[in-house]
Amino acid sequence: MDERGFELWGLAWCEVVTFEQLSGNIHPSDRDRVRAAFNATRSVAGSYEIDFRILIGDEVRWISARGRGAHEGIEDGVMYGIFLDVTGRKQAEEGSELLAGEMSHRVKNLLSIAAGLTQLTGRSASSVPQMTGELTERLTALGRAHDAVRPLPGKQGRAALLGDLLSVLLAPYDETAAFSGRIRVSVQRMGIGEHAASALALVVHELATNSVKYGALSCAAGFLEITSRAADGRIYLVWAETGGPKIVGNPQLTGFGSRLIERTVASRLGGDLSYDWQKAGLVVTLGMPEGRLAE
Repeated sequence: MDERGFELWGLAWCEVVTFEQLSGNIHPSDRDRVRAAFNATRSVAGSYEIDFRILIGDEVRWISARGRGAHEGIEDGVMYGIFLDVTGRKQAEEGSELLAGEMSHRVKNLLSIAAGLTQLTGRSASSVPQMTGELTERLTALGRAHDAVRPLPGKQGRAALLGDLLSVLLAPYDETAAFSGRIRVSVQRMGIGEHAASALALVVHELATNSVKYGALSCAAGFLEITSRAADGRIYLVWAETGGPKIVGNPQLTGFGSRLIERTVASRLGGDLSYDWQKAGLVVTLGMPEGRLAE
């Protein structure tokens, strides 16, 4: 290899490098696949190309190896090929796949929410015109909540109050308004920055969606209370549901939405989530550094 190759693989320069030396840096999940492909190049004529990951300390790099196998292009018993660093392309592809998955998940959720809001409105409306008006108001409020989750470029809001943000997000699901009826918000009066607001909005929107589909907000007797407390430089938001369907055991959170919440809380808020499946209903506690809310 040339010096660029050794730099790419994170190895000190030497006269001869073997596949075994290189394989020590190949990601364990890719190592067998790369070894099989390397062996195949000795017997299968023609060009080859394979993408795989390598580990340089804690850093993950994507490598694309390209060349010609068997006797094609061999001079004096030496095969020639190239290594390309395709980490940027792979990260972009992963980001696109994540975005596509999130958008698909969100569209399905919006359809489920619309059905849930229709049932919710139908329980309290006494006439078709009243139901039409209330449902339109709820769907409009849902649109405002969705804007808070995914603000358009150039349309992001400035710092807001935490209680106001929660009011906007939860307004579509209450019988009357976010601070009365069966949804109660009792949080500290504190400002929240634009970055933290969009991340927190995504989390709250996801929790509300799950509650409409499976939890307290899926039935007329359900009640939701959100409170907050501060301790040791951290802010804790507590999402407590009561009066919903009976909870049997601890449900396994393996869906895309659950992974999305965990990823958002950890990467964008620097916090963590805990789930307590009580008999009265689900209690979710979100803890995060107080300073991150101002970002």
